[in-house]
Amino acid sequence: MCDGALVAAAEEERFNRKKHYSGFPALAIAYCLREAGITIDDVDHIGYYEKPLVKFNRILETVLADWPFTFPTWLSAMPQWLIERLHIGREIQKALGTDKDILYCQHHLSHAASAFLASPFEEAAIITADGVGEWTTTAWGVGRGSSIEFTKEIRFPHSVGLLFSAITAYLGFRVNDAEWKVMGLAPYGKPTHVDKFREVVDIKDDGSFRLNMRYFSHCRSLKRMFNRRWERLFGQPQRKPESELTDFHRDIAHSGQKIVEEIMVKMAHHVHRETGMDNLCIAGGVGLNCVANWRIFEETGFENIFIQPASGDSGGALGTALYISHSVMGLPRKFRMDHALWGPAFSDDQIKDALDAAEAKYEYLEREEDLLERTARMIADGKVIGWFQGRMEFGPRALGARSLLADPRSNKMKDIINAKVKFREAFRPFAPAVLKERAHEYFEAPEGLDMPFMLLVPRVRKEKREIIPAVTHEDGTGRVQTVTEEHNGRYYRVIKAFGELTGVPIVINTSFNVRGEPIVCTPRDAYHTFVHTGIDVLVIGNYIVTEKPSEVDFEAGMKRSVALETGAVHQG
Repeated sequence: MCDGALVAAAEEERFNRKKHYSGFPALAIAYCLREAGITIDDVDHIGYYEKPLVKFNRILETVLADWPFTFPTWLSAMPQWLIERLHIGREIQKALGTDKDILYCQHHLSHAASAFLASPFEEAAIITADGVGEWTTTAWGVGRGSSIEFTKEIRFPHSVGLLFSAITAYLGFRVNDAEWKVMGLAPYGKPTHVDKFREVVDIKDDGSFRLNMRYFSHCRSLKRMFNRRWERLFGQPQRKPESELTDFHRDIAHSGQKIVEEIMVKMAHHVHRETGMDNLCIAGGVGLNCVANWRIFEETGFENIFIQPASGDSGGALGTALYISHSVMGLPRKFRMDHALWGPAFSDDQIKDALDAAEAKYEYLEREEDLLERTARMIADGKVIGWFQGRMEFGPRALGARSLLADPRSNKMKDIINAKVKFREAFRPFAPAVLKERAHEYFEAPEGLDMPFMLLVPRVRKEKREIIPAVTHEDGTGRVQTVTEEHNGRYYRVIKAFGELTGVPIVINTSFNVRGEPIVCTPRDAYHTFVHTGIDVLVIGNYIVTEKPSEVDFEAGMKRSVALETGAVHQG
């Protein structure tokens, strides 16, 4: 942040290529400083998104409360806490080479600030929900101007985020990685286990809740979310990863998703009644549950809703910076998060250097009109396009800068991308990216509704479902991204070109990566993914690559590209 405006934001995983990396973000920090044109000596304030001492107190109390059953957790967690995490300020100073003080923001306050202080609202109700911060797992309050005040909170071990993580783990998916798989699987099931979930969690009319801890293990174990009572209640053991998904698993996903939706909708109803406000901001990992978000928008009385695109913990960095800038320093609010394009961009010269180093064969198109026309035509012809343009997205969604684009009219396209490009489960849905001014024609959403971050899921109009089957999910919905020329010009124009060609102003948009890898960041990442997958064409800057090399040529070229890129990073 510089003078109240965001300059740069990016996750470390994109640079070091380690998905969900949780170590010190050295490369991301180096990028942010480079983008701002400063060094660490020019930085006035450094913030951290939670309070380690308070969090350690929660862990210590939890361990002592269940002793001696928590002895393995104590052995596992304490060395890291005593050596590193309790001294995180010192570790940050050491890594950055500075003696500046580190400022600490409460975890859920950083979530709240990341949404409200980045929103277009002068005042709004705020809901934050995740696994756990220090003690808080869910909170609601009000933001006015630059002030944020929480009214109510729910504390550990009762957590809607940890409930959803338990469902994720029970279905054999990775916790903190695959929760959206549960959302994607849910429409294929039935609510046959809702009553059993009511045994697991008690939900009040105001959305407050308590977990029945007889079924959970997260107070005793860092590795296991639920216990054998859970498995006996639902009648089957935990699904083994990569094993067959049955109707039972689909029904568990459906029922669990419904319970989470019920909690969030009841809570939002209550918050609307209590505050009387028209605007709502949502943040925290549960804010990525786009099905629940849409129900909140439709059913709870709020006229406007804003969900921060990096809603999980990576957005805590943004929230902390915003809170320091506006709520502590008192700088006037002038930043609105209208888009998520805050990562690195690469010039055509840099792209050419990377392609040349890899000995790629490419075509350069000087006129944008030619590039857009060619790309639109290839999408219409059934090609899967690797689309690499401008600044990289901040947050977990690809939003038209590091995306795969394809034809939404094809019945086969969803299966083609899942099997040949993404190497992932066939039930996973794809998002429709649509011109904002045309979205209401295809989706049951108010005309002009802004949905830029793929965090709302309206229904596809019945008469349009046969036209765009590849982006119509099993339940008739679509995880929509509305696109404007103001905030993502070239992406808007390629969708418009496709619409002029086909009559459908929508393309499939899914993230430019393969299963288990972060979204691509650099030209080298993009070319590597293009070569090793079923992507048909790479459109990168003003270059088009259609030919893939032999394996021997590719490996030799990539070694040269790595050397070139590493040198460029170190030289800034």
